[in-house]
Amino acid sequence: MVTVPASTLAFFERFSRYNSPYAAHEHGRAIDLYPGMPWAPSPVAGEVVGTRTVGAPSRRYATDHDHLILIDTGDRIARILHVEPAVETGDWVEAGDSLGTLIRSGFFAPWVDGHVHLGFRTPDANPYRASGSLPVEVGVDPRPVPWDGTGVVREAGETYVVLDEPTHPDPGSWAGLAGTPGVVLDGGCPHYEGGGVLPAADRERLPVSIAGTRVGVAAGGDVVWDDVTLCANGQPVTGLSLFVARDAAFGAKIVRPDHHLAVGDRVDLSVRRG
Repeated sequence: MVTVPASTLAFFERFSRYNSPYAAHEHGRAIDLYPGMPWAPSPVAGEVVGTRTVGAPSRRYATDHDHLILIDTGDRIARILHVEPAVETGDWVEAGDSLGTLIRSGFFAPWVDGHVHLGFRTPDANPYRASGSLPVEVGVDPRPVPWDGTGVVREAGETYVVLDEPTHPDPGSWAGLAGTPGVVLDGGCPHYEGGGVLPAADRERLPVSIAGTRVGVAAGGDVVWDDVTLCANGQPVTGLSLFVARDAAFGAKIVRPDHHLAVGDRVDLSVRRG
C-alpha cells in the first residue's frame, strides 16, 4: 500500500480514486489528481526512468494517443498518465515540478476534466501493464458534506452540469459528499461499476446514500452500487461524479449527455430504485 501525503495533494484542487471505469482503479489502486490548470505538477520526487506514447480509443473530443511517464521514487515506480511529457529519461524531478502539459485522451469520458493519473508498482513488477498497481491511500481526512439533492445549475457543459450545492464548508480543506455521517463517497454513481468511501467502512456492510436514499453498500474502502437510477427533475441521468475537493467551486456534478438544463435552472436530484 502507498499513501499519497497531504503535501502532495496540496498541489491539486480535487482527487478521486474510484471515479473511473478502468481496471487500474479497481479497489482504489490508483488516484486521479486534478490540478485545475493546463500543466501537470509531479506528484512524486525521483528519477524519470522511462516515457512511452500509447494508443487511446478514438473520440471526437480527445486525442487518439496518451503518454506514460515512469518515475523511480526509491522504493516504488510511479506510473503517470495523461501528460504530454516535458521530461525525459534520466531527469530528476521534485514533487510539484512540471512534468508537462495535461492532455485529454480517448481514455476520458466526455465529462471528465484534465487530470494526472497516478499509480505505483514495486520495482520488480512490469511498469507498463495497465493493471496490477498497489493500493493507494491518502494522507488526509476529508470532511463529509450532507446534501439534500437540490441546487441551481452553476455550470453547463455538453454532457454534464455542476450545481451550486452542496457548498464547500471550508475552502482550502478537503471535503466530499457524505454517503453517511462521517463517510465521504467517491466514484461515479451508478455509471461506473463500483465506488469507494473515505475513511474505509469499519463494518462489513455499511449502507450509503445520496439525497437521503440508499444507493449502495460499503465494505472496507469499496462500494457496490445498488440497482438505482438517478433522476434530475424526474428525468433519468447517467449518474453523479463523486470526488474529494478543496476548491470553493464544489457543487454536485451531474452527468447526462444531451441534457436540456441551463445555467440558473433549479434541479432536484432523486434516486429511483430498481
